[in-house]
Amino acid sequence: MPTSLGLRRGSSEESEWLSVSDLMAGLMMVFLCISIVMMRSMMEEREKIRALAQSYRDNQLAIYQTLVREFADDLPRWGATIDKDRLVIAFNNSDAMFSTGSAELNGDAQRVMENFFPRYIAALKPYLGSIRAIHIEGHTSSEWGGGGNSRENYFNNLRLSQNRSREVLHFVQEQVPADEVPGMLALVAAVGYSSARPVLRSDGSEDPEKSKRVAFRVITNSEAQIHRILEEAL
Repeated sequence: MPTSLGLRRGSSEESEWLSVSDLMAGLMMVFLCISIVMMRSMMEEREKIRALAQSYRDNQLAIYQTLVREFADDLPRWGATIDKDRLVIAFNNSDAMFSTGSAELNGDAQRVMENFFPRYIAALKPYLGSIRAIHIEGHTSSEWGGGGNSRENYFNNLRLSQNRSREVLHFVQEQVPADEVPGMLALVAAVGYSSARPVLRSDGSEDPEKSKRVAFRVITNSEAQIHRILEEAL
Protein backbone atom coordinates (compact mmCIF):
# COMPACT_ATOMS: atom_id res chain seq x y z
CA MET A 1 0.00 0.00 0.00
CA PRO A 2 2.69 2.61 0.83
CA THR A 3 4.44 1.64 -2.38
CA SER A 4 1.27 2.28 -4.37
CA LEU A 5 0.80 5.69 -2.72
CA GLY A 6 4.42 6.57 -3.40
CA LEU A 7 4.03 5.72 -7.07
CA ARG A 8 0.89 7.83 -7.38
CA ARG A 9 2.58 10.73 -5.58
CA GLY A 10 5.63 10.51 -7.84
CA SER A 11 3.44 10.32 -10.95
CA SER A 12 1.43 13.37 -9.80
CA GLU A 13 4.58 15.40 -9.11
CA GLU A 14 6.01 14.43 -12.50
CA SER A 15 2.75 15.48 -14.19
CA GLU A 16 2.83 18.84 -12.38
CA TRP A 17 6.47 19.33 -13.40
CA LEU A 18 5.64 18.60 -17.02
CA SER A 19 2.78 21.12 -16.91
CA VAL A 20 5.06 23.83 -15.51
CA SER A 21 7.68 22.99 -18.13
CA ASP A 22 5.08 23.24 -20.90
CA LEU A 23 3.91 26.60 -19.52
CA MET A 24 7.46 27.96 -19.37
CA ALA A 25 8.16 26.74 -22.90
CA GLY A 26 4.97 28.42 -24.09
CA LEU A 27 5.89 31.69 -22.40
CA MET A 28 9.36 31.57 -23.90
CA MET A 29 7.83 31.14 -27.36
CA VAL A 30 5.56 34.14 -26.74
CA PHE A 31 8.48 36.29 -25.60
CA LEU A 32 10.53 35.12 -28.58
CA CYS A 33 7.72 36.07 -30.98
CA ILE A 34 7.35 39.49 -29.32
CA SER A 35 11.12 40.06 -29.55
CA ILE A 36 11.15 39.13 -33.23
CA VAL A 37 8.24 41.49 -33.96
CA MET A 38 9.93 44.32 -32.05
CA MET A 39 13.26 43.74 -33.76
CA ARG A 40 11.57 43.69 -37.15
CA SER A 41 9.74 46.93 -36.35
CA MET A 42 12.99 48.58 -35.23
CA MET A 43 14.75 47.41 -38.40
CA GLU A 44 11.93 48.81 -40.53
CA GLU A 45 12.11 52.19 -38.77
CA ARG A 46 15.88 52.22 -39.07
CA GLU A 47 15.55 51.48 -42.78
CA LYS A 48 13.07 54.35 -43.17
CA ILE A 49 15.47 56.76 -41.47
CA ARG A 50 18.41 55.43 -43.52
CA ALA A 51 16.41 55.86 -46.74
CA LEU A 52 15.40 59.37 -45.67
CA ALA A 53 19.01 60.27 -44.86
CA GLN A 54 20.11 59.02 -48.28
CA SER A 55 17.29 60.95 -49.95
CA TYR A 56 18.29 64.06 -47.98
CA ARG A 57 21.92 63.74 -49.09
CA ASP A 58 20.92 63.21 -52.70
CA ASN A 59 18.55 66.16 -52.65
CA GLN A 60 21.13 68.36 -50.89
CA LEU A 61 23.75 67.46 -53.48
CA ALA A 62 21.34 68.07 -56.37
CA ILE A 63 20.48 71.57 -55.08
CA TYR A 64 24.15 72.37 -54.55
CA GLN A 65 25.12 71.20 -58.04
CA THR A 66 22.28 73.20 -59.59
CA LEU A 67 23.40 76.38 -57.81
CA VAL A 68 27.02 75.80 -58.83
CA ARG A 69 26.05 75.32 -62.47
CA GLU A 70 23.98 78.49 -62.40
CA PHE A 71 26.41 80.79 -60.59
CA ALA A 72 29.93 79.35 -60.90
CA ASP A 73 31.02 82.02 -63.37
CA ASP A 74 29.50 84.87 -61.35
CA LEU A 75 30.63 84.09 -57.82
CA PRO A 76 34.24 85.35 -58.11
CA ARG A 77 33.26 88.77 -59.45
CA TRP A 78 30.51 89.05 -56.85
CA GLY A 79 32.87 88.09 -54.04
CA ALA A 80 30.43 85.29 -53.18
CA THR A 81 30.86 81.66 -52.11
CA ILE A 82 28.67 78.55 -51.84
CA ASP A 83 28.67 76.32 -48.77
CA LYS A 84 27.90 72.76 -49.94
CA ASP A 85 26.83 71.40 -46.54
CA ARG A 86 24.57 74.30 -45.52
CA LEU A 87 23.38 75.33 -49.01
CA VAL A 88 24.40 78.93 -48.35
CA ILE A 89 25.37 81.48 -50.98
CA ALA A 90 27.19 84.22 -49.07
CA PHE A 91 27.98 87.66 -50.47
CA ASN A 92 31.08 88.31 -48.42
CA ASN A 93 32.20 91.74 -47.25
CA SER A 94 28.88 93.56 -47.13
CA ASP A 95 30.80 96.84 -47.05
CA ALA A 96 30.65 96.45 -50.82
CA MET A 97 26.84 96.43 -50.56
CA PHE A 98 26.19 99.01 -47.82
CA SER A 99 27.89 102.03 -46.38
CA THR A 100 29.22 101.52 -42.85
CA GLY A 101 26.31 101.50 -40.40
CA SER A 102 23.77 101.83 -43.23
CA ALA A 103 21.05 99.44 -44.38
CA GLU A 104 20.56 101.04 -47.79
CA LEU A 105 21.71 98.91 -50.73
CA ASN A 106 24.11 100.79 -52.96
CA GLY A 107 23.82 100.86 -56.75
CA ASP A 108 26.35 98.08 -57.39
CA ALA A 109 24.62 95.77 -54.91
CA GLN A 110 21.24 96.49 -56.47
CA ARG A 111 22.54 95.50 -59.90
CA VAL A 112 23.96 92.27 -58.47
CA MET A 113 20.66 91.43 -56.76
CA GLU A 114 18.70 92.21 -59.92
CA ASN A 115 20.83 89.63 -61.71
CA PHE A 116 21.14 87.10 -58.92
CA PHE A 117 17.74 86.69 -57.31
CA PRO A 118 15.47 85.85 -60.28
CA ARG A 119 17.99 83.22 -61.38
CA TYR A 120 18.28 81.93 -57.81
CA ILE A 121 14.53 81.38 -57.46
CA ALA A 122 14.31 79.84 -60.96
CA ALA A 123 17.14 77.40 -60.11
CA LEU A 124 15.37 76.32 -56.91
CA LYS A 125 11.90 75.84 -58.41
CA PRO A 126 12.38 72.12 -59.22
CA TYR A 127 13.15 71.51 -55.53
CA LEU A 128 10.40 73.56 -53.89
CA GLY A 129 8.66 70.40 -52.69
CA SER A 130 11.65 69.64 -50.46
CA ILE A 131 12.37 73.22 -49.34
CA ARG A 132 10.89 74.45 -46.06
CA ALA A 133 12.26 77.99 -46.19
CA ILE A 134 14.82 80.34 -47.70
CA HIS A 135 16.51 82.72 -45.28
CA ILE A 136 18.16 85.97 -46.24
CA GLU A 137 20.67 86.34 -43.42
CA GLY A 138 22.36 89.55 -42.33
CA HIS A 139 25.70 89.19 -40.52
CA THR A 140 28.10 91.78 -39.15
CA SER A 141 31.56 91.72 -37.64
CA SER A 142 32.04 92.60 -33.98
CA GLU A 143 34.14 95.67 -34.87
CA TRP A 144 31.37 98.18 -35.53
CA GLY A 145 28.67 99.04 -33.05
CA GLY A 146 28.93 102.60 -31.88
CA GLY A 147 28.12 101.63 -28.30
CA GLY A 148 30.01 101.96 -25.08
CA ASN A 149 30.48 98.22 -24.49
CA SER A 150 30.33 94.87 -26.30
CA ARG A 151 26.72 94.22 -25.27
CA GLU A 152 25.57 97.55 -26.65
CA ASN A 153 27.57 96.95 -29.83
CA TYR A 154 25.96 93.53 -30.24
CA PHE A 155 22.43 94.92 -30.15
CA ASN A 156 23.33 97.82 -32.43
CA ASN A 157 24.74 95.29 -34.88
CA LEU A 158 21.66 93.11 -34.43
CA ARG A 159 19.44 95.97 -35.47
CA LEU A 160 21.74 96.74 -38.40
CA SER A 161 21.86 93.12 -39.61
CA GLN A 162 18.07 92.80 -39.35
CA ASN A 163 17.56 96.04 -41.25
CA ARG A 164 19.97 94.95 -43.97
CA SER A 165 18.36 91.55 -44.47
CA ARG A 166 14.91 93.19 -44.61
CA GLU A 167 16.19 95.76 -47.11
CA VAL A 168 17.54 92.98 -49.34
CA LEU A 169 14.24 91.08 -49.09
CA HIS A 170 12.27 94.22 -49.92
CA PHE A 171 14.47 94.85 -52.96
CA VAL A 172 14.57 91.31 -54.36
CA GLN A 173 10.82 90.77 -54.12
CA GLU A 174 10.48 93.59 -56.63
CA GLN A 175 12.47 91.45 -59.10
CA VAL A 176 9.85 88.69 -59.01
CA PRO A 177 6.67 88.71 -61.18
CA ALA A 178 3.74 90.14 -59.21
CA ASP A 179 1.73 86.92 -59.32
CA GLU A 180 4.66 85.00 -57.75
CA VAL A 181 5.31 87.43 -54.89
CA PRO A 182 2.81 85.93 -52.37
CA GLY A 183 4.29 82.45 -52.78
CA MET A 184 7.81 83.81 -52.57
CA LEU A 185 7.12 85.79 -49.40
CA ALA A 186 5.59 82.69 -47.81
CA LEU A 187 8.89 80.93 -48.39
CA VAL A 188 11.53 83.65 -47.93
CA ALA A 189 12.31 85.27 -44.57
CA ALA A 190 14.75 87.99 -43.52
CA VAL A 191 16.91 87.20 -40.47
CA GLY A 192 19.62 89.20 -38.70
CA TYR A 193 22.33 87.54 -36.59
CA SER A 194 24.46 90.53 -35.57
CA SER A 195 28.03 89.33 -34.92
CA ALA A 196 26.93 86.00 -33.41
CA ARG A 197 28.15 83.88 -36.34
CA PRO A 198 31.54 85.29 -37.36
CA VAL A 199 33.74 83.80 -40.06
CA LEU A 200 36.97 82.62 -38.44
CA ARG A 201 40.52 82.51 -39.73
CA SER A 202 42.58 79.32 -39.49
CA ASP A 203 43.99 80.51 -36.14
CA GLY A 204 40.46 80.89 -34.70
CA SER A 205 40.36 84.68 -34.76
CA GLU A 206 37.51 86.59 -36.40
CA ASP A 207 37.88 87.62 -40.03
CA PRO A 208 36.03 90.97 -39.96
CA GLU A 209 35.69 91.42 -43.71
CA LYS A 210 34.23 87.95 -44.35
CA SER A 211 32.07 88.17 -41.23
CA LYS A 212 30.25 91.16 -42.74
CA ARG A 213 28.04 89.37 -45.25
CA VAL A 214 24.58 88.79 -46.63
CA ALA A 215 23.74 85.13 -47.16
CA PHE A 216 20.95 83.23 -48.90
CA ARG A 217 20.32 79.91 -47.17
CA VAL A 218 18.14 77.02 -48.34
CA ILE A 219 16.49 75.07 -45.50
CA THR A 220 15.09 71.70 -46.56
CA ASN A 221 12.19 69.89 -44.91
CA SER A 222 14.26 66.84 -43.91
CA GLU A 223 13.79 67.65 -40.21
CA ALA A 224 10.01 67.61 -40.59
CA GLN A 225 10.24 64.25 -42.40
CA ILE A 226 12.30 62.75 -39.56
CA HIS A 227 9.74 63.99 -37.00
CA ARG A 228 6.95 62.40 -39.07
CA ILE A 229 8.70 59.01 -39.09
CA LEU A 230 9.33 59.17 -35.34
CA GLU A 231 5.67 60.06 -34.66
CA GLU A 232 4.50 57.14 -36.79
CA ALA A 233 6.74 54.85 -34.77
CA LEU A 234 5.09 55.83 -31.47
